[in-house]
Amino acid sequence: MTAPGQAFKIFVPDEDLDLLRKKLDLSRLSDELEDAGWQYGVPLADVKRLVARWKDGYDWRKHEAELNELPMFTLDIAVDGFGELNIHYLYQKSAQEHAIPLLFVHGWPGGFWEGRKILPLLTSVSPEYPSFHVVVLGLPGFGFSEAPNKTGFGMSQYAEVGLKLMQTLGYEKFVTQGGDWGHMITRRMAQLYGRKHVMAWHTNFTLADVPSIGRSPLLALKHLLHTSTLYSPYTEAERRGLKRIEWFESQGRGYAHEQGTQPQTLGYSLADSPIGLLAWIFEKLVNWTDAYPWDDDEVLTWISLYWFSRAGPAASIRIYYETRKSGGRNNEPKVTGLPMGVSYFAAELVVSPKSWMRTVGDMVFCSDHAKGGHFAAHEQPEQLVTDVRRMFGKAGPAFAVVPGKNGYSS
Repeated sequence: MTAPGQAFKIFVPDEDLDLLRKKLDLSRLSDELEDAGWQYGVPLADVKRLVARWKDGYDWRKHEAELNELPMFTLDIAVDGFGELNIHYLYQKSAQEHAIPLLFVHGWPGGFWEGRKILPLLTSVSPEYPSFHVVVLGLPGFGFSEAPNKTGFGMSQYAEVGLKLMQTLGYEKFVTQGGDWGHMITRRMAQLYGRKHVMAWHTNFTLADVPSIGRSPLLALKHLLHTSTLYSPYTEAERRGLKRIEWFESQGRGYAHEQGTQPQTLGYSLADSPIGLLAWIFEKLVNWTDAYPWDDDEVLTWISLYWFSRAGPAASIRIYYETRKSGGRNNEPKVTGLPMGVSYFAAELVVSPKSWMRTVGDMVFCSDHAKGGHFAAHEQPEQLVTDVRRMFGKAGPAFAVVPGKNGYSS
């Protein structure tokens, strides 16, 4: 495959592997309360098991070789006010010449590897469903993408990187898919570049503002009825979603406050302690998924990609600070005039009612899934891809939104 950027292979130096083993050997683990389970965080038994495997059984070179089978590239992208950043990405073209260009954007604590399972599914060719040319953006500061070295790199800059990557690859008009920060970045892309470059967007992060009297008076009044009376305007599934939001806000958002206020302080621990990094991310992998059967080596590869990342794990959490500093994620304007698709997964962190999601964008496609959590591309790749295909398929509401690109083999 020919791409404008440079072909890329991961190679972690032997001395970096040796340093990791030394740090694991010299580690000191926390104590634990009896019968604490997961109430206080990651159980000591899980950490001991994973650390023992990381030290003596886990073969990074094997997993590095598997990752290197992915179509990986790097490209220098100039970002206004920040100079050039060397961006890492996956790029897999479909055999179907007129496939739909699609940009996939990950979040935290994920990375480019979240595209591994959906890449072959989206690029497969069939007369029954559309095919896609897929670009997986490695966000600046994540994985093997260079991190900005100045403050102020926020949503608009991430959006600019996504646009310029697609343009450099020859796609002036394309569609997007994202969850977590990928949702917010593709939303900003839709706001800034909608209809000229971004022709439609799909998200699996069902995040919307709680209705306010100033912006959505009718929705706000209905929500007030739900909280103050026995009557509820929401379906049973939506009420479960609101309970999920309550749990996340009260029990699961502590990490975001720290990363959004003092990322540098936290960053020292993540950069110096592999066990601290392991516990910090493993907690999310377990709590944010829907009983996903994590394999220990799968977890350790995920953590290792943060440990061996180009800029180090501290760089990835600064997105929380920059977004908070610029006003946060709330009260973003609705994206209008652009088709939006939404996939609901029951164990997502934030499961907003559908009426709320309609304040985010022009929702033309919506699908509900009884299983699946925050990392849909990794947990439920077939369901996520099926939704994208349906949205852009012949009977879908966003068929042929990219001129001349319908994705079918005949």
